[in-house]
Amino acid sequence: MPRDHLLALDQGTSSSRAIVFHRSGRIVAQAQQELHQHFPQPGWVEHDADEIWAGQIDTAREALKRAGLVAGDIAAIGITNQRETTLLWNRHTGRPIHHAIVWQDRRTEPLCAQLRAQPGVAEQVRQATGLVIDPYFSATKIRWLLDHVTGAHIAAARGELAFGTIDSWLLWKLTGGHVHATDVSNAARTMLFDIRHGVWDHELLKLLHVPDSLLPAVFPSSHLFGETDPALFGAAIPIAGIAGDQQAALFGQACFAPGLVKNTYGTGCFMLMHTGGRLQLSTHGLVSTAAAQVGDKPAYALEGSVFVGGAVVQWLRDGLQAIKASGEVQALAESVPDAGGVVVVPAFTGLGAPYWQADARGAVVGLSRGTTMAHIARAALESIAFQSAALLQAMAADVAAHGGAPVSELRVDGGASVNDLLMQFQADLLGVPVVRPMVTETTALGAAYLAGLATGVYRGTDELAALWQAERRFFPTLAREQAAERMARWERAVRQTVAV
Repeated sequence: MPRDHLLALDQGTSSSRAIVFHRSGRIVAQAQQELHQHFPQPGWVEHDADEIWAGQIDTAREALKRAGLVAGDIAAIGITNQRETTLLWNRHTGRPIHHAIVWQDRRTEPLCAQLRAQPGVAEQVRQATGLVIDPYFSATKIRWLLDHVTGAHIAAARGELAFGTIDSWLLWKLTGGHVHATDVSNAARTMLFDIRHGVWDHELLKLLHVPDSLLPAVFPSSHLFGETDPALFGAAIPIAGIAGDQQAALFGQACFAPGLVKNTYGTGCFMLMHTGGRLQLSTHGLVSTAAAQVGDKPAYALEGSVFVGGAVVQWLRDGLQAIKASGEVQALAESVPDAGGVVVVPAFTGLGAPYWQADARGAVVGLSRGTTMAHIARAALESIAFQSAALLQAMAADVAAHGGAPVSELRVDGGASVNDLLMQFQADLLGVPVVRPMVTETTALGAAYLAGLATGVYRGTDELAALWQAERRFFPTLAREQAAERMARWERAVRQTVAV
């Protein structure tokens, strides 16, 4: 009997999820658990790795149960994960030596500033990794853990510690500690990986004083990494796909050809444009990264990252208590015709691309006596679209500089993409259609597709492209002059925020 189902483990910043897909891309069943956030100090964000593992295995079992399936019905498991989040654990005990330091964490900015001040280092990092020097990436987080956890230096020198982004942690746990590996898309986010040659960069390891004994093996994203411990699900299941969440979403959106762009609206917003087999370095504040890789040939993408996207809705709910549930934000925002001149710049953990202002903090500008909570809610929602529009403008400038064609549409996914008001405003700002697919869980779907390719469920990417379908297209309705005026107002608010 053919195995027509795939299990995707989607370990995100705010939750752990598991989704069972039919080979057609249809969701059969899913389960989700919220993940607690730890904020030891302002600008610090941590996760409990044991909670991540417990939640992920629980949701996997629950999803299989809801689907009415057993391990023998699953062709393969694909893993997708919050990227850059950094963990060190003991190889012998399997215990983390500290909470995982989350991608949003800014504690290593002083070290990053020191690195940026050294002549030639920023360009060295950019040429090798495609990245800018920023606390966002894993390298300085590793350095912090080695410097601040008692005994970590000695244990690392003895080869007793393992480093991993969350995919490596889950792979280690799923295989009973037998496999320490990652894929190129996650390795590319560490600021230690040479994406031109597909190897760990020993010059950067030396610069950061990171022992190579910590590092996982690196493989293509579609690859047979190992099998689950039979005790976990009653039988072994192949683990055959791994990709960082944004590269997985690019893959799940069937963006396989150069010039195709997707934006994921999650805790943050992440826009990626596929650039094919050619590494294209940005001159407009973006980073270059590895796309999900199938086979031996590398694939690349331009990327812009917004640190606070959907998290601004959580702020409205939990911080301002303007709403009781996240789903209420659209109704509150639609209760006023516009934001009334209010602009929210949600730089709660600094500003990401294309600004890269690590020390920026959030601001609400344009308040008047007539401002209501509804205006602030609408401005908060619009901030997601403004930040994403700034990314696409930077992307378009990079592409034009290399003689590429203009972007014709933006494919969207993630939790906030279901908000029609936000998607329409996004289209209005961009001046191109915003396309929402039938399956918006494209991050998990991409991981499932990668696992399916490695195990023969699919013949190739042409078959996957044929499965992609649009659910709705949002066409721009705003005059380009008005859109430009609104973007200018946004950029002015950003300048005010950075100047504070």
